[in-house]
Amino acid sequence: MSTALVVLAAGKGTRMNSDIPKVLHPIAQGSMLEHALAAGRALDPERVIVVAGHEAEAVRAAVAEIDENAEVVLQEEQLGTAHAVDQARAALTGFSGDVVVLYGDTPFVSAETLERMVAARAQADLVVLGFHAADPARYGRLLVQGDSLERIVEFKDASEAERAVDFCNSGLMACDADLMFDLLTKIGNENASGEYYLTDLVELARAQERSVTAIACDESETLGVNSRADLAAADAVFQTKARAELLDLGVTLMAPETVYLAFDTVIGRDTVIEPNVVFGPGVTVESGAVIRAFSHLEGCHVSRGAKVGPYARLRPGAELAENTHIGNFVEIKNAEISEGAKVNHLSYIGDATVGKESNIGAGTITCNYDGVMKHRTKIGARSFIGSNTLLVAPVTLGNETMTGSGTVVTKDVEDGALALSRTRQENKPGYAYKLMDMLRAKKARLTKGSE
Repeated sequence: MSTALVVLAAGKGTRMNSDIPKVLHPIAQGSMLEHALAAGRALDPERVIVVAGHEAEAVRAAVAEIDENAEVVLQEEQLGTAHAVDQARAALTGFSGDVVVLYGDTPFVSAETLERMVAARAQADLVVLGFHAADPARYGRLLVQGDSLERIVEFKDASEAERAVDFCNSGLMACDADLMFDLLTKIGNENASGEYYLTDLVELARAQERSVTAIACDESETLGVNSRADLAAADAVFQTKARAELLDLGVTLMAPETVYLAFDTVIGRDTVIEPNVVFGPGVTVESGAVIRAFSHLEGCHVSRGAKVGPYARLRPGAELAENTHIGNFVEIKNAEISEGAKVNHLSYIGDATVGKESNIGAGTITCNYDGVMKHRTKIGARSFIGSNTLLVAPVTLGNETMTGSGTVVTKDVEDGALALSRTRQENKPGYAYKLMDMLRAKKARLTKGSE
């Protein structure tokens, strides 16, 4: 059976107090919408429809980056959840299969839970996702009889006995597309809010003698985000879970609570992560690497046996081969560091290739930007770049080359050559004493004149 996702992402999120659409606020450096779409991809959906409203163009741009095959439809007026789902009707014309409704501000629903929802459709026409709440508070209650979901009752309409039920509504549903859109035409807005509620589908389906059921997931999967405090709490939940998973996989986190992970961080077993390391999006670290304290990694690949940091920064496009060393206060960007190469101190290597077993001395800089264009530096194998060398790109240094400390390299260097561009040093005997005497006398005159 084919599946279509309808992701509701139209809300303004007034309590966020932000110009940014609520669903684009980040958890673990990925937007809530990105988390929701990532979970939905486990269903291998034939169609993905995102319903946008507030700041729709920003949502549309974000969706294009996350999933180029997803389609964004507009809910011009926010008239309720049923009205939002109905905006996908035209986009899904001719679609035959199940529609799974997700919420862009409920980022933690798991792929396994969504798969169970779709599997439950084999036994029921409409499936609702619920959870047993530790504190049901004002959630809508799911009233079930055996395997049948009888109805959803809102807290304000519930009796005392119904309020005692802890099985609550998450809002997520799965239903045959034709049935869902048929039932949506029958939903009214005769309620205090004047809105069209998706929860009314249950009563309408049962009125047609359709089978309706509810399945349960862990409450943590249904965590919604409505404020900055909720966002911070959700991020903390993600970090705690992600750190625990890494520990279970055989990764050493020396101070787990200080390591910040992105939503897509991949780290191999027997890697050691020291305290206060930050992972941005798009990082893969292979087994047996060491990431030392206070390093920041984003959009990079670190191979087996590599050592990074402390205080290193790996930016997008950094590729570290096996047994490389990237040391303190070194920045690597869009560069390949080949096997066994070392960049250990106070250097910037950008838009470059560093050959096998080469050593890059302290203070080396690849001058890759001319104010308009970026240019590339190529360094061959087993080369030794002296401290404080400036490599003015585009430039190529061959294998087993050397540069003298303080050299500015502006033209290619052939294999085995030594590049020098320093002026000759000249020593002036006694001039240090003379210069200091002159400076002290000048200072004394200035001090006396100011009195």
